[in-house]
Amino acid sequence: MAAFLARPKPLNVAEISFVEAGGATKSLTDWKGKVVLLNIWATWCVPCREEMPTLDKLEAALGGKDFEVVAVNIDRGGGDKPKSFLAETGATHLSLYTDPTGKLFSVVKAVGMPTTLLIDREGREIGRLVGAADWDSQEALALIKAAITASASA
Repeated sequence: MAAFLARPKPLNVAEISFVEAGGATKSLTDWKGKVVLLNIWATWCVPCREEMPTLDKLEAALGGKDFEVVAVNIDRGGGDKPKSFLAETGATHLSLYTDPTGKLFSVVKAVGMPTTLLIDREGREIGRLVGAADWDSQEALALIKAAITASASA
């Protein structure tokens, strides 16, 4: 988590949109009231493959009314390949979200893969991490729990 960069001032990203497996458009406003870990990944990204099981474990451990991991795939060509990728990596607790426009990567000004944004309950980015991380580590759990607690009292 040493690579996690906290924003000095939260940045509103609530209007970021993508598509759920059923085809409906979602935006971060759909998660208002929850802390979200928005992970941007691709099937061709080797670090993403290594990271996905830890994101799944994080969702299994903390996912619920206060927190959710929202992993958005940026591959082109539909959801079959990303769906297989999630199954291959054992990610059974994560929902499939995709970005068919291919614009999400540039909208969040990502500079590497994967890119993960920590979003507060108001839809504001409070920090990000570029590159793979061990999201089920004690350090990551402490970071997420602190964000949940901080935004509950705000």
